[in-house]
Amino acid sequence: MTVRTASARYEGLGKEGVGHISTQSAVLSDTFYGFGTRFGDEKGTNPEELIAAAHAGCFTMALSFALARAGFSGGTLETKASITLEQKDGGFVITRSDLALTASVPGIDEARFGEIAADAKTNCPVSKLLNAEITLKHRLIAAT
Repeated sequence: MTVRTASARYEGLGKEGVGHISTQSAVLSDTFYGFGTRFGDEKGTNPEELIAAAHAGCFTMALSFALARAGFSGGTLETKASITLEQKDGGFVITRSDLALTASVPGIDEARFGEIAADAKTNCPVSKLLNAEITLKHRLIAAT
């Protein structure tokens, strides 16, 4: 079993408050977040951006391992995750994560690639965690 940790501290309340997020690895260390980073363009991070990073990273790694198990080697996988936060019923909810994948994998055809990618989308741990619609659009480009 693997356990990873992160912490958040918020000083002040509501829009006037400011927060800081840190991760066990120290990649984030007292990284600023607040109302302006979540709902505006203020410099810093926000929970949805971090979930998008986690989903893109998890899915891409799961796909990499699935392709290796299927006998493929080499190639490049690039995924962008877009997390949608919507206001519903007086609160906010993450309603979807849209994955956009561009890949170059030598020796694979479009149908097999789509099958393996769809399985990785369904079975990566972050996909299993999210209670939201998850979509996947992929583009397989010729391997060089």
